Amino acid sequence: MRVSFIFLSVLFLSVQARTEAPSTSSQEPYAVSTFECVGLYYPQRDLGDCNVFYRPKGDAAPWRRGLDLAYDPRDEEYRGSLVGLRPDMRYEIKLVTQDAEVRLEAQTRSDVFPEGKVTHLAPGVISQTLKITESGTPEAWHLMTPREGAKTTIDVVNSADYNLVIDADYVIVRGLELKNAAIHAIMIAKGRHHIVIEGCRATFWGRIGGPRSYGNREGSTDSAVYAENGTSHLVIQRNLFEHPRGAANDWMTGHPAGPQAISIHESRGGNVIRYNDIWSTEAHGFNDGIGGARNYSFAGNVFRDSDVYGNVIRNCWDDAIEVEGANMNVRVWGNYMDRFYNGVATACTSKGPLYVFRNVFAISRMGHGEPIGGAAIKTGERDEFGGGRKYVFHNTTLQPLGVLDAFTDHPNPNCIAWNNIFDCAGGRLATTRQSLPESDYDYTLFTGRDRGTAKGRHIVRGRPNYVESAYLEFYPAAGTTKIQWGKHRIAADDGEIEITDPVVDTPNPVMDAGIIIPGFNDDYTGAAPDLGAFEQMGPPLRFGRRAYQNYDEGWAPWEISFPEKKRP
Repeated sequence: MRVSFIFLSVLFLSVQARTEAPSTSSQEPYAVSTFECVGLYYPQRDLGDCNVFYRPKGDAAPWRRGLDLAYDPRDEEYRGSLVGLRPDMRYEIKLVTQDAEVRLEAQTRSDVFPEGKVTHLAPGVISQTLKITESGTPEAWHLMTPREGAKTTIDVVNSADYNLVIDADYVIVRGLELKNAAIHAIMIAKGRHHIVIEGCRATFWGRIGGPRSYGNREGSTDSAVYAENGTSHLVIQRNLFEHPRGAANDWMTGHPAGPQAISIHESRGGNVIRYNDIWSTEAHGFNDGIGGARNYSFAGNVFRDSDVYGNVIRNCWDDAIEVEGANMNVRVWGNYMDRFYNGVATACTSKGPLYVFRNVFAISRMGHGEPIGGAAIKTGERDEFGGGRKYVFHNTTLQPLGVLDAFTDHPNPNCIAWNNIFDCAGGRLATTRQSLPESDYDYTLFTGRDRGTAKGRHIVRGRPNYVESAYLEFYPAAGTTKIQWGKHRIAADDGEIEITDPVVDTPNPVMDAGIIIPGFNDDYTGAAPDLGAFEQMGPPLRFGRRAYQNYDEGWAPWEISFPEKKRP
């Protein structure tokens, strides 16, 4: 029997956190950090529940509770994440089981990168591929950027495969405009690490693409940013990736194949993809917005200890975000997805835990002439690849023209899906294929017709309603409406009248209908957390490359006019 907070013995260990996974086996817990999250690993036999507490180091405030670590009996290891942290801050952490208390510290990564050598590119248009081969150091990164007050465009007019090749480490690429690459706008060479791509624009890259079922073998996954096998610690932030040359086919002609914005292949982890604008037209849509390989593996595209957040992703004929493979302490949150087939693809999550929370899913469709949508979350497993823990919290799917199903009908074991708004177009909540460990879909609003294998006494029915906003905001409104079926007598000026199936006002069913999830919704207002991505009276979510910036911040050289100075 598992009993939290009852100790058979108490052991206090102070363990220094690591910034990367250890190369040898150890029984000591360790932490791997990104800017705003910390992944925790505790190699240990099954000791029951493993509670997590944390606070900034030196802070006299009470300990905050985090979500319990998930135990993976295959690896004999507890794993889990702390989210919503501040960059470049040291945290104290307690891991508490029925046998012991273990302490460690973790430092979140700084998102300010120390600059060393600066390579200023000449203003104007460069018509050949640039290759970066000179690495920086952890204390002095190599920065490539236009000269101050100037704009640099690399336009290879389809005569070279790439605009830019990065074959070095500790490199920053900032503020470049990249056009007309024959294959990839930016190619990151095998095994390279600690690379920042920020404030860039890539457009009209790649080959034509199209359905492989019709014999097309070129152009699939031609990308604005393409990372070869074994890269790590990639930061791709505040970029605009738009309008590839080619186009992915839709599902009416087979599995989509075509361009992508970001492709990462079998990374070693530590990646952050945040605050990017990714879009095109439907005629030149992406395969996946963010994707890579391999899906059914113990590696995958982002692999481990990686974050994908704050992005706007549109016009994808397959997945808006693909995070498939191991997914050890991978977090996907605060993204806005529109015009996709499946929103977040998670097959197979062979290790876990994966966290998908506070995302917004808008229009979903299968084809140009087929408006029926796909699912918010794609799942699946194959052979030994599967079974890792997945958490799906506080997501919102929108209607009309939104997803048909909340989850695809692939196997989906070991998933906890709470506090979501799954407004589905008559479809299914959970898979119909039962697999172990069983999943939990409770504390969720579901408007479709078929629960599948989902069980729960707190699955909410009703029509969600949102406060009108000029932004991509979906705060729950206080009330909504419903049809009151049957004949009803209501008061009128001249007495009572009888109405059939009237529309009546009713409280919004998503308000205060959630469950408290430590570390994910502690700042809720009201009697209980609201369902969905937005908490009434809570802080807003902002999406895209200008998120959380002032009006005069974040402008890139390629979008600013630099008039020549007048001669004296």
